[in-house]
Amino acid sequence: MRHRLEEYGTFVFDCDGVLLDSNRVKTEAFYEAALPYGEEAARELVRYHREQGGVSRQLKFAYFLERIVGQQPRSETAYQELLERYARCVQDGLASCAVAEGAVEILERLPTDAWRFVVSGGAEEEVRWVLDEKGVACHFHGIYGNPQDKVDLVVRAAHEHGWKEPALFVGDARYDHEVAAGRGMDFLFVSGYTEFAEWGGYVGSRGLTAVRSLQEVTV
Repeated sequence: MRHRLEEYGTFVFDCDGVLLDSNRVKTEAFYEAALPYGEEAARELVRYHREQGGVSRQLKFAYFLERIVGQQPRSETAYQELLERYARCVQDGLASCAVAEGAVEILERLPTDAWRFVVSGGAEEEVRWVLDEKGVACHFHGIYGNPQDKVDLVVRAAHEHGWKEPALFVGDARYDHEVAAGRGMDFLFVSGYTEFAEWGGYVGSRGLTAVRSLQEVTV
């Protein structure tokens, strides 16, 4: 972060692992969805999911069928069944997950004239539903999710609402940082819930600011 929090004009937050303690919910859902293909295949999907944090479920299940299971071309019926099983597991898990430590406090501290967005790899209606259920949705001008890629979602948020520089992206995955860098945004890495195993080396080699939780930013 090159600026104090109050100096930013736009804030973009990832959802899972940043606003909600929900990464494990998504991981368990990927495992359960893929389990009909066997435990080994399910574990391989989980490994790929953890390596590709922030990437949509659609791309992960396509990879699973084509590269892990070896369906060439993939079965569209199998693909849709995976997505449906995953969605059912996720909804059950999200209902019971907690708001991330410090999330509400930092949202309440953001400048009142700054744009505030959620850009998530989760399904858009799913993300809007859970943030509303947790009482967090009211802090944002726009909440966005897949099937669009995060790169496109950032553009969409700016087009539909507005954008002020400087801008800060708050995320917990390599892809979050790649999206931020492509837009010229500053980046804050939240490590407390991340499933990106190599995050320490990644953050250190790029000189990024990292905190264990958003509580550290609000003190």
